[in-house]
Amino acid sequence: MTLANSVDPGVPRVSARAVVLSAVALWLCYFVLITVRGLVVELGDFSDLLWRRAAVTAAGIVVTIACWPVLSRFDSRPLAVRVAAALVIMLPASLALAAINQWAFASVEQRMIERIAHEQSDEEAAKNRAVSSEEGRAAVKIRHDMAGNVLVDVLDEGFVPPVPPVPPAPPEPVTAPDDMPPDVLTEEIRGPDSITVIRKSVEGEGLWRQLTDVALGRYFLLIAWATLYLALGNGEQLRAAEYREGQYARAAKASELRSLRYQVNPHFLFNTLNSLSALVMVGRAEQAERMIQSISRFYRHSLAGDPTSDMPLEDEIALQRHYLDIEAVRFPERLKCEFDVPDDLMSACVPGMILQPLVENSIKYAVSTTIRPVTIRIAAREAGGFLILSVADDGPGEGFVSSGTGIGLANVRSRLAARFGEDVAKVESGALPAGGYATVLTMPIVRNEC
Repeated sequence: MTLANSVDPGVPRVSARAVVLSAVALWLCYFVLITVRGLVVELGDFSDLLWRRAAVTAAGIVVTIACWPVLSRFDSRPLAVRVAAALVIMLPASLALAAINQWAFASVEQRMIERIAHEQSDEEAAKNRAVSSEEGRAAVKIRHDMAGNVLVDVLDEGFVPPVPPVPPAPPEPVTAPDDMPPDVLTEEIRGPDSITVIRKSVEGEGLWRQLTDVALGRYFLLIAWATLYLALGNGEQLRAAEYREGQYARAAKASELRSLRYQVNPHFLFNTLNSLSALVMVGRAEQAERMIQSISRFYRHSLAGDPTSDMPLEDEIALQRHYLDIEAVRFPERLKCEFDVPDDLMSACVPGMILQPLVENSIKYAVSTTIRPVTIRIAAREAGGFLILSVADDGPGEGFVSSGTGIGLANVRSRLAARFGEDVAKVESGALPAGGYATVLTMPIVRNEC
């Protein structure tokens, strides 16, 4: 079973790139700090220690990344379980790194013990020669006890005043190179016997004690990386939750837009069928046939796209031309149309059929209620990053205000609010001072997205 099949694919995951980069960054930081320490403290042959540190750092990167597949199996679990899993998973990993570290610096440790043994043997020989010359009357044997005291054994029969124990010279501080078990060099060095004691002490401590000492430091580094991994995982889950929330919001908005758009079609169909019925009743068959053809073109155009998506203003204007051609069959002498839309705004995106209810209202409450010619004017302009659309007529505006039900305006206002937000898009309508009625739509101008 592969990792991809063993984990929940629906749970947000930290990317492999983020895992690798975080592991590399952590261990490179460790490498830089430990190298700077080596330069400051002067721990020995710099070049020899440098490649060993590099090897340990590379092993740290590999082991850290190797922990990721195991740790990722708990991504879908609660945070407390993930933290506990990280604490457990990093234990064997830290022991593995400690073993690698022990192997990398074993030869350095051996060379240092041998060097100290040689230096201390030379010092002890010099001390023995000095004591023998001062005690010329007797042959003596100089030795050390386990506590490090200097003991003198008299080898002839003459009386020799006892030589008080010579306090051992304080050992010179020896600094261990980084990543070497500290117990190796913290013992006081006092000659070959002491070196033997050190070697036996190191061997007697056992491998596990030495590994544990180094593993504790590696465990801290691995836990630090695991904490970073958990934080990255929580961030991915938060972004996924925000994305899902956005998807739900968009789906709800699309449903609302679709519902509002579908309100327009029955309203329009009801009006056109009434007009067609009137033409048939009065025997105007030729006009009725032209209206049927116009209705067919209108629906072919209006039903071609997604009812929740925007359309170019050019297509919206074309739809209104089709509709006005239909109504012109009913009112050939009374209906006049004007369009004032600049070419550079034809590509602007608007909600589909957003002007339809406004044009229908002008037909219903202005053209059909008077016997004089009425001009319907559709205009568009841009101001301050907003697209301003207007539908105006010079009919009896007072009649529209008093008799209109406001269903068309409510539909337009709701669609703009769902598409752009109530605080962004506006709908203003009212009677004009010179007569007639106008409705103005203000919305953000959007290009090349429809």
